[in-house]
Amino acid sequence: MTKPFNKIKRLIIGVIGFTILLIGIVLIILPGPAFLVIPAGLVILATEFAWARRLLKKVKQQIKKNDT
Repeated sequence: MTKPFNKIKRLIIGVIGFTILLIGIVLIILPGPAFLVIPAGLVILATEFAWARRLLKKVKQQIKKNDT
């Protein structure tokens, strides 16, 4: 893939991921499935951003810790 295409793809994924993440944060206050929407936003962001992969890994570890 060409470099401009990669930048555009990263931007689009970033916008979509952050939008879903922000909706999840709003759903913490409003009634809704925030505990599903926030990880979904992180999964989308983790496809392009290392910080999101690290945060998603911590979220998964916390979920496993709470399951036991």
